[in-house]
Amino acid sequence: MLYTITPFFLEFKTPFSIAHGTRNGTDLVFLEIIQDGIVAHGEASLPPYLPETSETVQAFIDAFFMQHPDELANLSLSLQQLHSFQQGSFAAKACVDIAFHNWFAKKEGIGVWQLLGLKNHPLPPCTFTIGMGDKESLHQKVKDGNDFSILKVKLGGENDKQIISSIREVTQKPLCVDVNQGWKDKMFALDMIHWLKEQNIIFIEQPLPKNNYDDSLWLHEMSPLPLIADESIQQPTDVVKIKDAFDGVNMKLMKCGGISEGLKLITEARKYNLKVLIGSMSESGCAITAAAQLSSRRLDRP
Repeated sequence: MLYTITPFFLEFKTPFSIAHGTRNGTDLVFLEIIQDGIVAHGEASLPPYLPETSETVQAFIDAFFMQHPDELANLSLSLQQLHSFQQGSFAAKACVDIAFHNWFAKKEGIGVWQLLGLKNHPLPPCTFTIGMGDKESLHQKVKDGNDFSILKVKLGGENDKQIISSIREVTQKPLCVDVNQGWKDKMFALDMIHWLKEQNIIFIEQPLPKNNYDDSLWLHEMSPLPLIADESIQQPTDVVKIKDAFDGVNMKLMKCGGISEGLKLITEARKYNLKVLIGSMSESGCAITAAAQLSSRRLDRP
């Protein structure tokens, strides 16, 4: 098996602002593997608020293939070797995991969803994300998202009500809100959620800091809107820890380690009847398409 690692910077069309800060793009790492004439690809996305970097991902991939140079023969064995290799490095593992699934699916001439025994329907609606900004930029973003039935709005700053009010000047579409841990006080968060409910908001994502479980549990009991865990959940084993403080989870391949771990996380969430979002971390079509292979599973009962 041959492999090639290519670092890349994905530049955004416009600056993207969330509670963590503003950035103009995201570092990516692409992996290409070739065996038996079959070419497959994987991707790691590395936003600056995560610990991994382009250099650490490349180092992980080199170290893994140095220790496991065997030809690809069995997907389950390859994934077992990957996810037991070193601790952490979830984006790097996602990169290799996506490439492995891509290769084995291409070998069989089928989609990854078929390889996993899943369906390709029903497909969920996709949201268009609007970052923080002034009124003019918010209005333009609403226009940019004209083809989407639901808009996702980033909050967690000092002007949250102004942002929603500005958007409501130009659209009455359903909105979901992602706070990215930006609200620090549970009473403030509850007041905001009550106000947002009046604005036709359908759910709130990660309103409080991820380590503030007790306040998240309280807020969940008091909230008139569903609460979705993002930063509070990373691996499948985290589901049971947060299930009483949230109504759903946001599964991201870069957080959990790839398609195989993402499927486990979704399965665990559905066991507790939690809602499932499938999110991304400013990825290209490579990783977004990989995550979409799991989209039908999000509705299945265990």
